[in-house]
Amino acid sequence: MVSSNTNGMRAGFSTARPDYTAEDFPHSPLVAFYEVTRACNLLCRHCRAEAQPHRDPQELNSPTSLALIDDLTKFPKPPLLVLTGGDPMKRRDIFDIVHHAVTAGLKTAMTPSATKLVTTDAVQRLKTAGLHRLAVSLDGADAATHDNFRRVPGSFKRTLEIIADAATRDLPLQINTTIARHNFHQIDAIAEMLAAFPIVLWSVFFLVPTGRALADQRITADEFELAFEKLYQQGLSRKYGIKTTEAPHYRRFVLEKMKQAISQTADHSTQRPVMPNIVGTNDGRGVMFISHTGEIFPSGFLPVQCGRFPLDSVAQTYQYAPLFVDLRNPEKLRGKCGACQYHDICGGSRARAFGLTGDPLAAEPDCLYGQSYFQNQNSNRSLPICSA
Repeated sequence: MVSSNTNGMRAGFSTARPDYTAEDFPHSPLVAFYEVTRACNLLCRHCRAEAQPHRDPQELNSPTSLALIDDLTKFPKPPLLVLTGGDPMKRRDIFDIVHHAVTAGLKTAMTPSATKLVTTDAVQRLKTAGLHRLAVSLDGADAATHDNFRRVPGSFKRTLEIIADAATRDLPLQINTTIARHNFHQIDAIAEMLAAFPIVLWSVFFLVPTGRALADQRITADEFELAFEKLYQQGLSRKYGIKTTEAPHYRRFVLEKMKQAISQTADHSTQRPVMPNIVGTNDGRGVMFISHTGEIFPSGFLPVQCGRFPLDSVAQTYQYAPLFVDLRNPEKLRGKCGACQYHDICGGSRARAFGLTGDPLAAEPDCLYGQSYFQNQNSNRSLPICSA
């Protein structure tokens, strides 16, 4: 997660749980995503879930959903829980699910779709149930860009109304933005727009080709670096935090920036940036995902099934499933990612590697730095061969 204040620089790293470290990766995820339903009234162009208007009859029912939440509490360090979809508001029992999770001791967030289901009363009920954070999506700096991406006219306006309702009820807000071809040029404009909202975090997701998302929607490796520069500069002045999703190489970018700042400080009496202790989460590494039917994946963007609840324990699947174990081992990474000096804290997007190559341990396709390092260092390091 990006954006801690270091000497006034909101471009370092922090975690929503200071007690969670990389030492916890083998036994406990930092965050668990539970896709409570795939039903949704939107038709988003990038939808991972390829959501449909109606609920799947094989969707986990209420008792099984609550049992799943109970299973999540069995981790040595229970994770942050994100209820996602589809649209969680399509489930009538969603308030009971939130209440049960909070009562069980899980800090719980939710990502509803911007539809009429998120009424003022619904926002209040989520607040009363103990929801820790509400996350809504803004995928453009204007209605035309956002609505075209979400494929429902009025979605942008509805999102702004939900933001206002949550702010009025002091429910902490997060904004999610998918960066792709349609809005790459609007990063600074979106950041400026968000400055007017009382949000705690801007989560910037870099598109992964899965579900409805197509490979040609994503930006190029060169544009990743340009996007990182924009996010870094925005992070220096914004009051809200900024983090990236499926772009772990932003950590490398920020660390390089901080190293430059330190090397350029000649006066040692001046307080200099402190290099942060980074918790380098990634697909299957501090992250897990449970689908609406109980399938267990390393993330929602890496659709390789490793187990299925309730037949399989969520905790044991995370801890012992071979793919999860390999994803937590940077020595298993192939090509430029395996040789890169930042493979411990970055490792490249495992989901994007899988989406474009079919191999979850392949090199990150959209990282220029890794390719440069791999070629220029002439490393003699032998690359690992994965048995997974």
